[in-house]
Amino acid sequence: MADADVATKAPESDAQENVIPGDTPAQTGPTMGEHCTSDRPTPAGLAPKGEFRKLGGVDVYLTKPDSYPSNPSKLLLLLSSGTGIKSTNNQIQADKFANEGFVVVMPDLFEGNPAPNSSLASDSEFEGTSFLDKIKLKAAEIAKSFVIDEWLARHTEEKVMPILEKVVEACNGEFADAVGNGGGIYAVGYCFGGRYILLLASEHQKVQTGWSGAQKPADEEAGEGTGSVKKGPFIKAGALAHATLVSPDDFQGIKVPVSLVCVESDPMFPDDVREAGEDILSKESVEHEVQVYPGVPHGFAVIGDYDDEHIKDAQITAYEQMLRWVKEH
Repeated sequence: MADADVATKAPESDAQENVIPGDTPAQTGPTMGEHCTSDRPTPAGLAPKGEFRKLGGVDVYLTKPDSYPSNPSKLLLLLSSGTGIKSTNNQIQADKFANEGFVVVMPDLFEGNPAPNSSLASDSEFEGTSFLDKIKLKAAEIAKSFVIDEWLARHTEEKVMPILEKVVEACNGEFADAVGNGGGIYAVGYCFGGRYILLLASEHQKVQTGWSGAQKPADEEAGEGTGSVKKGPFIKAGALAHATLVSPDDFQGIKVPVSLVCVESDPMFPDDVREAGEDILSKESVEHEVQVYPGVPHGFAVIGDYDDEHIKDAQITAYEQMLRWVKEH
């Protein structure tokens, strides 16, 4: 199996020179790579076993241990990449955790609107093409990037967090036995969903507003204090793999143990952001672990077939890291 390295900062020149089989070129701005928006081939012989249903008014993929509810289980949220709950690979990923004793709820974070495929044209696609064809291919590449950014603008934190809060509330009701057995809700997230593990693990101040949107004046007698209330954390422990769209601020306020699976020199989760996050977690004495995997593409930890044995082994190791974390906490 692949050995994950302790987090270290790689020179920018290395990030540009390293070419990982199956990886995508670096993109700039608030966007995502191909591995966040399209699936690898599904491994032969695997098929989903769960079901689609509504939970708290939200579409979810639900999968359970064969022995549930006869035997006690724990509740796990799985937050997917941009491919969403209809992705066969994401469903199989959820099933793997269910086989380990978790009732797994994978919510539709995108309200039926998963990310469009954002695969970029490779250098080989430009070989042997005319100057005009090269211009057309580049224009198509720019258009794909624009479509992804437009999609992201429709699926912001302000849209996604209320969906998750509805699901958390519904889980606490319908699956109270599993939540109680685990002493809370566990969560794992990949790519787009990875950032929301950090947000679910955090305590935030929510300013109370009146109908006009203006902050309510403090009411000492009513106990409103400064007009803000604390929300979160919503989970007991979380693990995330190759998160995207993360900023150092997302590590502020984290109160529960978190485990991070990271890709070496990952343009989607830059070293400086990861290291800033580690510093914040350490200063706040938050239990955490960070493992950096070299020689793998962004998105490698999600179920999917690769020809490269190193990537296959790293995928297994990353899953074991995340599973161990939620089991031990």
